[in-house]
Parts: sequence; structure tokens; C-alpha cells
Amino acid sequence: MIATEEALTFDDVLLIPQYSEILPSEVCLKTAISKTLILDIPILSAAMDSVTETDMAIALAQEGGLGILHKNMSEIEQSSSVRKIKENLSDALVGAAIGTGLQGISRATNLVEAGVDVLVIDTAHGHSKAVFQTALEIKSLFPQITLIVGNIVTAEAALFLAEIGVDAVKVGIGPGSICTTRIVSGVGYPQITAIINVAKALKGFPVTIIADGGMCYSGDIVKALAAGAHSVMLGSMLAGTNEAPGEIIYIDEQPFKMYRGMGSLGAMEKGSADRYFQKQGEKKFVPEGVEGLLHFKGPVYNVLYQILGGLRSGMGYLGAKSLQDLRDRASFVRVTQSGRAESHIHNIQKVQPSPNYLIS
Repeated sequence: MIATEEALTFDDVLLIPQYSEILPSEVCLKTAISKTLILDIPILSAAMDSVTETDMAIALAQEGGLGILHKNMSEIEQSSSVRKIKENLSDALVGAAIGTGLQGISRATNLVEAGVDVLVIDTAHGHSKAVFQTALEIKSLFPQITLIVGNIVTAEAALFLAEIGVDAVKVGIGPGSICTTRIVSGVGYPQITAIINVAKALKGFPVTIIADGGMCYSGDIVKALAAGAHSVMLGSMLAGTNEAPGEIIYIDEQPFKMYRGMGSLGAMEKGSADRYFQKQGEKKFVPEGVEGLLHFKGPVYNVLYQILGGLRSGMGYLGAKSLQDLRDRASFVRVTQSGRAESHIHNIQKVQPSPNYLIS
């Protein structure tokens, strides 16, 4: 079957400004992850071993967001991290990733005993039998725990998970900066259209949407939330900070930190192969991601300050006092290649560094 549908991503669209009586300083960024869990800011850190461990989860909790601990560690280490976060910040909300099957259930049991608030069934393909069975078991064993499941990109997958009773779905297959799934497998879906389609399918269901991947700038986050997401999950935008795992590496006296996809060879060898339905211990893996270096960014607070400032600015342009207002008032226009070029800086040399704009 040859598809004629055209799908769009962040750089393909812009939001049209609307009449506004709202200043950026007046907007509310609170959002729901589930019926019982509300965040002060719509930001989750990705469950990646170069993004979220104890320090990042604490930093996100302090700002009103949610850190999702990666699962490239033992069950004991992950549960200990949950306890450490709760000891450092008693009212912190903490999330953690699990896999599927008996190992996923075992990990979930230890995490719940440690006091975790959110479980994330973290796979590359959430529209699958293994995810379905694990989600049913988790909802049966731990109905009080907020359950996020991913990743998906279609309306059919969204309804498939909604019928199980999951609290939230993660949308995104292949949009991440270090993800090669679309190139290796030929499978994926441009992110803006994926979010819109999932949001339409879930209208009337008590299931929230987390846009996961593909966002490089605060404006992309505004677009994701306007398209129908209730929150966003960030990897590269939070990686390379003080709180991200890993040591600072100096190259030509410039500081860097390692950043890698959970589908990269290094991450798969450490334990994430099951996320891509490959068996741990195989002689060879088929990676769906890469690893590289990011310029060191300093404290994650500074990064979040710029991200949230951009989000508030976007909401002000649309006259949106809340994230629901943003979704209701949003209207997109498609842009050409010339429009994309016009959106970025141009006709200027030796640009001074900016805290919220990547100069390549």
C-alpha cells in the first residue's frame, strides 16, 4: 500500500499569533500526568543513562517537573536512587523506567516498595503484545501508581493503550537527535502530526500525552504542547548539564559531556537492548542510536529557566493563560524551506553566544 498522507514535524510549522491580554509572567504552567498527579511545569527528563539519575531527578522535582530514572542499572540501584531522592526532598515526585515481562514486573515491585510515584513502561514500540500484557499486570498489581507507556505514534496505538487504562502515553518514534530508528528500520512518524493524531484519538479518554523527542528549542516545546501534548520529555536539551550523569571531558580546552541514545551500541551493551526487543547477551546488536558529545551547559536550572521563559513567551503571543488555553487557541501555518531559513538567524557574522539558541 502506498500512502499519500503527508506528515509534519516541528520545523515544518509555526504558530500563528492571536489577540492577547496575557503577559508571559501571568501564565500558569501546571499540567496533569494523571488524575492524581499534577506537575508545576510540563517537563519530564528522559529515562536515558546520560540524562537522568539521582541528581537530575532531584533538580527536576525542585522545579516542579518530573525526572524519570533510566533502567540501565540493577533493580537494587534504581530502587536505592528512588529512596535517596525521597530522603533529599521529601515531597519529590519520582518516576522510573521499567521493561516488559517478568523482569519488568520484578523491577516495578521493588520500585513501588521504594516509594516511586510513576512507572514508565519504556519501549521503542508501545503498540505490542508484550507492552499490553505488562501494562495490564502493572495496573492490576499497583492501581495507585501513575503508569506511563510508550512509545507510540498512531491513533490505533493510543486507543489500544487507553483501553488498558494507562494514565499517559509517550509519543515519538525516531525523532530524537541521537536516534537512528527511522534510518535503520525505515519506521517512524513526523512528530507534530503524530501528536495531533494521538490527541484526536484520545479526546474523551482520561489519558494524557507526553511528547518525547525531536525538540531542540523552547519553541519546539510550545509547538508540541499546542499540538495536543500535556507535557514533554526532554533528552538532549537537559543532557550536558551539571546534573546529567557522566564526567566533564575537555577537548582543546573546551568542556563536553557524553550523550547517547538508549539504542546506541554502548547503551545496549550496558542493558537497554530489551527496549528494542533484542536479547541481552547476543554476540551482536543492531543499534538504533548513536553516542557523541555535547558542550557542557552548567546547572540544569539555567537551561530550564530559558526553556520555561520561551514557553511563557509563546503562550503570551497566543493569549493563553494555561496550557489548555494554548491547545484551544493554537493555529498552525505550514512553512516552506525559505520560511525555515527566515526563522533562524541570517545575514550576520560572528554571532555572540546565546543561552537559548544553538549556533552551529
